[in-house]
Amino acid sequence: MRIGHGYDVHRLVSGRPCIIGGVSIPFELGLDGHSDADVLTHAVMDSLLGALALGDIGKHFPDTDPRYKGADSIALLRHVAALVRESGWQLGNLDATVLAQAPKLAPHILQMRENLAAAIGCAVEQVSVKATTEEGLGFTGSKQGIAAHCVCLLERI
Repeated sequence: MRIGHGYDVHRLVSGRPCIIGGVSIPFELGLDGHSDADVLTHAVMDSLLGALALGDIGKHFPDTDPRYKGADSIALLRHVAALVRESGWQLGNLDATVLAQAPKLAPHILQMRENLAAAIGCAVEQVSVKATTEEGLGFTGSKQGIAAHCVCLLERI
């Protein structure tokens, strides 16, 4: 077995969509980044890559490469999942937490889980997504940004 941890953070700004776990969430602010800035999916990818010591998403999808400008992070996750399988591993489970004061994410959690599971090629039951506020504390609490953590367990195929 292999365990990986991923973390990502993006600033909230005007004029960008708020895409988290492949779900476009209605909100007055969106996440800033080179790709679609899907903070949850980025943390998931980094946990998978980290479990196999394959670097991080910056190594695989550098923000200096124009091919990834505005990229769909769920499509990038499909690529990472293929790397995991090609390396002889499969997802046992993953557990992710999104830290956001706003928007409210609870109504979107199931769709996020379904999107991530479909991209990875696993059952929804293997994917846990939770959301929490930080009660007004820190950059996420003051609505300056959104962060996500993910831990995954990989098993040999």
